[in-house]
Amino acid sequence: MLATLVTAVISGLRGELVRVEVDVAPGLPVCHIVGLPDTALSEARERVRGAIRNSGFEYPLSRITVNLAPADQRKRGAAYDLAIAVGVLVASGQIRTSGGAWALLGELSLGGAVRPVAGVLPMVATLARAGYERVAVPAGNVDEARLVAGVEVAGVDGLDDAARLVAGPRGRRAAQAERRPDLAVSGAGGGQRSTAVRTADSPAARGVPDLEASGDRVDLADIRGQANARWALEIALAGSHNLLLVGPPGAGKTLLARSIPGLLPPLDDDEALEVTVIESVAGRLMRSGLRRDRPFRAPHHTASYAALVGGGPQLAPGEVTRAHHGVLFMDELAEFDRDVLDALRQPLEDGTVELARARGSIRYPARLQLVAAMNPCRCGWHGDAQRACRCGDGEADRYVRRVSGPLLDRLDLRVEMPRVPPAELVGATPGESSGVVAERIAAARARALRRDGGRPNAHLAGAAVVAACRLQRSQEGLMRELATAAHMTARGVHRVLRVSRTIADLAGRDGVTDADLLAAAGLRDPAALPSLSA
Repeated sequence: MLATLVTAVISGLRGELVRVEVDVAPGLPVCHIVGLPDTALSEARERVRGAIRNSGFEYPLSRITVNLAPADQRKRGAAYDLAIAVGVLVASGQIRTSGGAWALLGELSLGGAVRPVAGVLPMVATLARAGYERVAVPAGNVDEARLVAGVEVAGVDGLDDAARLVAGPRGRRAAQAERRPDLAVSGAGGGQRSTAVRTADSPAARGVPDLEASGDRVDLADIRGQANARWALEIALAGSHNLLLVGPPGAGKTLLARSIPGLLPPLDDDEALEVTVIESVAGRLMRSGLRRDRPFRAPHHTASYAALVGGGPQLAPGEVTRAHHGVLFMDELAEFDRDVLDALRQPLEDGTVELARARGSIRYPARLQLVAAMNPCRCGWHGDAQRACRCGDGEADRYVRRVSGPLLDRLDLRVEMPRVPPAELVGATPGESSGVVAERIAAARARALRRDGGRPNAHLAGAAVVAACRLQRSQEGLMRELATAAHMTARGVHRVLRVSRTIADLAGRDGVTDADLLAAAGLRDPAALPSLSA
């Protein structure tokens, strides 16, 4: 007897439809899974056998063939387990399907429990676009599955729950899906086959804290001194510019970076959907509703290439993708492996990262803002006025050169942070709070988005940034002098112009002034200004 069920597979950040065909026929008791399964899927036969037996059903002593269509697509992961097991029960005549097909997603334990899987949100959206309006998912994935509008979602704890769903309403334990009134991903119902977002002004939806980055948030008012670095951080966040902080231990580099989550504006609807899908595919979606706070990722300097860029057997997204529409903070930048640092070039330039394998490639979004911190040498005290450096000039130079020139060229702002004098640490008047600075950042970003078609200044192309700056003839001459003095590349010139446009936005000006250009050039390369004046 033949049974056909429907499930889905993750390919990058998209779900793709998969039909599970199960045939139970007379013959030797053996189970074959065909359709390009990977190792985890080939092992499904053992999980399915144990789950069926331990859920009160009989595993058929017959020839079982499982076909996963389309056959030319590589199938990865264990999300097919539930569909395969239910297909075996239907094909062996132990249950009968009722009217209205259920799509099934979930991994099985040997005891018959249904375990959560990664990527449920895009998979359910794919099923919805294909016209499937009823989906059974692991109970642990119900919240993210219910983000898809027009779909009846049932959370199942075990194989017996799924069997009752497929067999019909009698004895059915899973409840009919709720529909969240505040927000949803639209993908089915009423003939609609596109993905969109419905929102309402829900404080709960927009104010969900970042569970990974909010534990030790720092207010700018708690940071003493470092006025130049604070100003550079404000500019960087207002325009999504990349920022490098260089200074000795204890200067406040990491503390300043930890204030970033409290300064960033919330994600808009489209950004929230993209970030939520990424977290779902990464298996890290730990909240109900779309994610509204911008990602703040801070990998350790021992992170591998695959951890930062992505990869592994499942081609999972890495830190650069999980920082999409947010900030990637890399502390101790020079301590990262060279190949890891060089891998940042593509996402910083193109906003994407491509993972290539023998059977194909996957492209993930990675439109991130890089904030990095490093010491000036291995001991950390090179150039300090009060403490002697143990490295020497040659060793300090080699340490800094661990960060390649092409990567440095992609960093818009490079700020030195000297040690804060004791007089500024004790009894000094606190600086502006994060709330005050965040308002200025939000206003400057909104100004740029209105002017430039929804793009922050850091993402403007060459012609667009020149048009946005509205340079006078004298300012064009000044920019040429600055570029010559600092030996800027073409990329460097455009990045200085973008930063100057952000400085003008923070001041509420329509055009860029000479002071804005000088400030932007000085924040990129302080040596440019003395050279110019000389």
